[in-house]
Amino acid sequence: MSCEIFQTEVGLMSNLNELIADKNSQACAVVDPAFEVDRLLREAKQRGWRITAVLVTHTHHDHVDGVEEMVKATGATAYVGAGEVESLRRAAPSAKIVGVSGGETIEVGELRIATLPTPGHTVAGTSYIVDGNVFTGDTLFIGGCGRTDFPGGDAPTLWQSLQRLASLPEETRVYPGHDYGQTPTSTIAWEKTTNPYLLCKSEAEFVALRTGKNPPRPLNPRKSK
Repeated sequence: MSCEIFQTEVGLMSNLNELIADKNSQACAVVDPAFEVDRLLREAKQRGWRITAVLVTHTHHDHVDGVEEMVKATGATAYVGAGEVESLRRAAPSAKIVGVSGGETIEVGELRIATLPTPGHTVAGTSYIVDGNVFTGDTLFIGGCGRTDFPGGDAPTLWQSLQRLASLPEETRVYPGHDYGQTPTSTIAWEKTTNPYLLCKSEAEFVALRTGKNPPRPLNPRKSK
């Protein structure tokens, strides 16, 4: 595989960002830049990577506040779910923005990054798949899933998105948008056997769990001390 991934935590909300590079061409994509853009640019430069694409999983401010700075520094094209193009345009007015609906392929050097619609946390949430890795934003966390009580959120829709993710090959590595779980990454197999939301047997069970008064929260023992 020609894909190399660098993951780092940024900001004060346990956000996780990834740089996804094609080792052959050194072209690179960045996922959800919001905070510490200067550090992401520095990390890419130190590795000799050229950022050509910004992959936006959804347009909550803690995932897009750095897009404008990133595209100005690199000239990268930003990709986002088609239903959230205007929201991203407000955050990054100078960016070239391409809306995706699912099934498209984004070329980053020789990498072919597939788009997968995963709404429910927001109206047009999107996950990105490349070389056996999936970048899920706030749809699927390690041991948890996104909230549905924000504008545009919908629990039944999120259930369908989680089922779509659960149908990926079990060895697929999961890269979430926040470091809320026991580890920064996981696999679909691990989530299907441990994540309380993926253990639900029906949409009704999931909706009751997700919208209940005390929904389960991911456990991150590294940050609970």
